[in-house]
Amino acid sequence: MTNVILVDDHELFRLGIRGSLKRADVCILGEAESGKQLFTLLKTLKPDLIFLDIILPDTTGIDIARRLRDSFPEIKILILSAENTMETVSDLLRIGIDGFISKRRCNSIELTKAVRVIMEGENYYGRDISSLMYEIVAMKRKMGKEGLVLFSDREAEIIRLSHEGLTAREIGERLYISRRTVETHKTHIFQKLGINNTHEMLQYAIRCGLISPDG
Repeated sequence: MTNVILVDDHELFRLGIRGSLKRADVCILGEAESGKQLFTLLKTLKPDLIFLDIILPDTTGIDIARRLRDSFPEIKILILSAENTMETVSDLLRIGIDGFISKRRCNSIELTKAVRVIMEGENYYGRDISSLMYEIVAMKRKMGKEGLVLFSDREAEIIRLSHEGLTAREIGERLYISRRTVETHKTHIFQKLGINNTHEMLQYAIRCGLISPDG
């Protein structure tokens, strides 16, 4: 019997998971709608596996996974989330999760298989996530002194100048292009990374070595 805690802030999704596991050798010890509730449960419960969403009211599944690895390294972690951008998956792989299934493709057969595989000591990733992992590995192979070869030369310039603190207008003046063109390039960068703002862009660029945190 595998003892599980389910962490998701959507009651209907948790209900669906319970239904999917009815015939599996799984016992749901408890459910949490937030990171705070989860760590309260962990004061008294000892699960083998945690089903973890990424988007939660008070924190993220990434932060929770990091805390679990530090404080409860024996607990297995299976991510169940629709949030599957390249950056998110990269972060979770670095933390060392045991599995990841996209909510969009999650069903009772795959969920039961994932639990079995993970409890046997292996990792389990759904088809969507496996494809994304392949892309991540392929891009890591292109890493060099100038960082990840994911961006065009112009996009890389804009990232570096953004890191220097220049506004879109100032970047445009430096590169002899319009502010609107700069914003268009930044939008393309955001789309590639699955992010929404300049701060996230710079964090990603620092992690992949495109820019230095010291400037």
